Formats: sequence, structure tokens, C-alpha cells
Amino acid sequence: MHRIEIENTRQTYLCAAENDLLRGMERLGGKGIPAGCRGGGCGICKVQILTGSWRCGKMSTAVLTPEERRRGIVLACRCYPESGLVLKVIGKMKYRLEKFSDG
Repeated sequence: MHRIEIENTRQTYLCAAENDLLRGMERLGGKGIPAGCRGGGCGICKVQILTGSWRCGKMSTAVLTPEERRRGIVLACRCYPESGLVLKVIGKMKYRLEKFSDG
């Protein structure tokens, strides 16, 4: 299990290496975690990994550019932790996460 911190809200959760980051965020129980396709194609769950190591499954280049990937921006539904992470929610999910968070 890896400790994941969401910088925007200072919330933390544990995530196993075989689970994607989005599932862990949903288990926090907040209303601010919108989920779209869960397959790397819609771009709703865009996050930027600030620290730690991870691996990603296939993600659509229509919603995530090569430049974004180089900057550590990934889709939470297709990203799996390999260590503890600090991430920042960006894009479409950011407003809802911060609005409905208790953190």
C-alpha cells in the first residue's frame, strides 16, 4: 500500500500498486470526484504527479498531450502508484474536488 496525498485538499489515502489512483480518490467518499469513462479517453480525471514514482496504462492523446506527460500530468484512472505520491488535481475535476472537500 502506498500513501497518496492530494495537494489541493491535503487529503491522503492508501492505494495498492494494482489499483488506479481514481479508485482510491473515490474511496475518500467526497462528492467532488467526478469519473467519466475510466478508460483513459475522456480526460476528466487529469492530475499532475508532483513527487513519487508511478506507471500508466494507455491514455488518449486527444485529452493528454506528450508535453503534459513530460510534466507528470496523467489520468488518474490509468495511473498506478509504485511509491508514495503527492498529486495535484487539475482540469475539470479540480473545481469540484475543492468545492466539496472537507480538507
